[in-house]
Amino acid sequence: MTYNELRKKEVINVRDCKKLGHICDLELDECSGQIHKIIVPGCNKWLNLINCENSIAICYKDICQIGPEVILVNI
Repeated sequence: MTYNELRKKEVINVRDCKKLGHICDLELDECSGQIHKIIVPGCNKWLNLINCENSIAICYKDICQIGPEVILVNI
């Protein structure tokens, strides 16, 4: 799966069924190249006129499932 395919998927928290948004960035391990965290913007892009610094970093271990259209996380 490519980053472009991954960032099109909606991230949903299974604890409260809240839509968190789409992936905007990844945190990778320099040596192994493995994904450590996915980063989701913490603010609504339509309401925010200035750059939003409140992003949500979700550890890879907290990802429950990656489906065809959504990524389920438990945070």
